[in-house]
Amino acid sequence: MRIPSGVAHPRLHAVLQPHTRFAPGETAIVASYESAERRVVGWMAANGIALLRLSLGIVFVWFGALKFVPGSSPAEHLAGATMAKLTLGIVGPQAALPFLALWETWVGLALVLGVHLRVALALLLLQMGGTLMPLVLFPSLTFVRFPFAPTLEGQYILKNLVLISAAIVVGATLRGGKLTARPASCCCSGESCARRAA
Repeated sequence: MRIPSGVAHPRLHAVLQPHTRFAPGETAIVASYESAERRVVGWMAANGIALLRLSLGIVFVWFGALKFVPGSSPAEHLAGATMAKLTLGIVGPQAALPFLALWETWVGLALVLGVHLRVALALLLLQMGGTLMPLVLFPSLTFVRFPFAPTLEGQYILKNLVLISAAIVVGATLRGGKLTARPASCCCSGESCARRAA
């Protein structure tokens, strides 16, 4: 038994396929917008990774340099206590701080200068793993109400998730990958892009 859908009705057909014609003035506005958007998206694709790497490096240099000056970093006490706990007391808070400062500053400089990126990103991700540990080791300091209401220190730590994601994006370009403003246009079954280009 066939149930009529009503799609063939002329009025419904007109609703399902509305006219997309624009007036001459509207066409010019749409064309201008699309042209501007293409330029902006193209610029973002060409410069996004470099800007992400630079901004990530600046954050690490800045936060690392603060740890060289006692009392300058709001996270120094928590960082020192975390390092001491992770090393079972082998590295005390006072010794941990300059070590972390040197670590973060070197990573930041490598990112800013674009050198030794593989080593820098590996050290960054390792260090970021350590920075998340206070959420587990010191929940009374990082949460007002665990696990939904972080303290200011907890929020400071949670923002590192963004830094980790940024490092992953930069790392995805280490073997020549890049952002593109347009989707790939040669994805067909069983045929490579190189073969089609040839």
